[in-house]
Amino acid sequence: MRREDLPAPESGLLLTHFLTVADVPRSRAFYSEVLGGEVVLAENPCIVKLANSWIIMNPGGGPTPDKPDVTLRPPDDPGGTATSFLNIRVADIERCHREWSALGAEFLTPPIDRKAELRCYLRDPDGYLIEVGQATGLLEGILADPPAGGG
Repeated sequence: MRREDLPAPESGLLLTHFLTVADVPRSRAFYSEVLGGEVVLAENPCIVKLANSWIIMNPGGGPTPDKPDVTLRPPDDPGGTATSFLNIRVADIERCHREWSALGAEFLTPPIDRKAELRCYLRDPDGYLIEVGQATGLLEGILADPPAGGG
């Protein structure tokens, strides 16, 4: 394990994304074998370097001294409401959709043109929502349509 592979900046900060997962080996395989990440640490916690970021995964658990009122668990209604999601930006969404689908990723829809970008969504093995997008019109100053229900 090399320092540059770990989410441990020498100065400043960097952003990682933590996921509470039901089955670490299953999630590790998804983020490394399907999405193409590099396993930096297999367990305790599992760390997968994905492009210029890291996904950190561990099973759920009860409160700890540093989060005394918090219990971690994977989503219990993955088809329902999402309060946050991983957003992956790609250079070629059609290629990404084709390659990840061939590796077992299940997208909710194929890429859809949203004026500012092409985008689609998939779910990981625990049901976490992942947006995959490619900037298109945004590069020319074209913004997306307002969100549904946004007036």
